[in-house]
Formats: sequence, C-alpha cells, structure tokens
Amino acid sequence: MAEARRWLGTPYQHGQSVYGVGCDCLGLIRGVWRGLYGPEPWTLDPYTGDWAECGGDERLKTACDRWLRPVALTAAQAGDVLIFRMRDTAVAKHAAILSAGPIEDPRAQLIHAYWGHAVTKTWLGRWWRRHLVAAYAYPFLSDTD
Repeated sequence: MAEARRWLGTPYQHGQSVYGVGCDCLGLIRGVWRGLYGPEPWTLDPYTGDWAECGGDERLKTACDRWLRPVALTAAQAGDVLIFRMRDTAVAKHAAILSAGPIEDPRAQLIHAYWGHAVTKTWLGRWWRRHLVAAYAYPFLSDTD
C-alpha cells in the first residue's frame, strides 16, 4: 500500500506511467509493479482511453490473468488490483488498487487515476461496485524471479 499511496497526486496522462509526472489507471498498476519488483516483464501495446469500448479483446483482464494472482471478489483486501467494466457490453477498461478494505467493508476505498483527476482516493461506493469485474493480488516476490 505504501507504493500505491506514493503515487497519490500524480497527474492523469493517458498511456503514461511516470511517478509524479503522469499516469493513467493502468500506469498506476504498472508503476506499483516496478516499485515492488523492478522492470515490467511485458511490453505494453497502445490502447484507447475509451471506457465504453464495446467488443474486442479483454486485453486488461487477460493481462491481469497472466501477471497477477486472481482473487475472489469477496476476498479482495487492501493492496489488491480491481478491474471494472463501465457497461455490460463494454470490455474491462479501468483498474484501481483497493486501498482500504476488505472489499466488503462499506468504507472501502480505491486508489486510481482517471480522466481529469490525478491519482486519487475514492470511496468504493455502489456505482463502482456495480461495475466491478475481477480482483487480483500482486504476485508473491518469489513468483517474479
């Protein structure tokens, strides 16, 4: 959580992941990865910032399935990555880190970046919960060797 909190206030910049300079929601997840483990083990292809993108590949979910450890939504804890689908017909396009939890706690909060907002804390209210798709834990340090 300390690494995620460090990014608070970093300005929003689509497609970026530079602490204190600019990042988007995925850039935050990537930046925390680098802070925990060092260089990212993958190459990131360009992606759109359109949360309502319909059809196409579930690229965000597929990447999370590959590089992170799936967690049951009801078992998500502070530090876990959450991904969201903004419409039923849209692909998952938003990621956040659960910053206060467990997820079942009505006071649970997210750390995330989105258009027009620097990396910020947000209450995990009903709207966000309705769009929640999956939860993931960062891998154990021994899993990244």
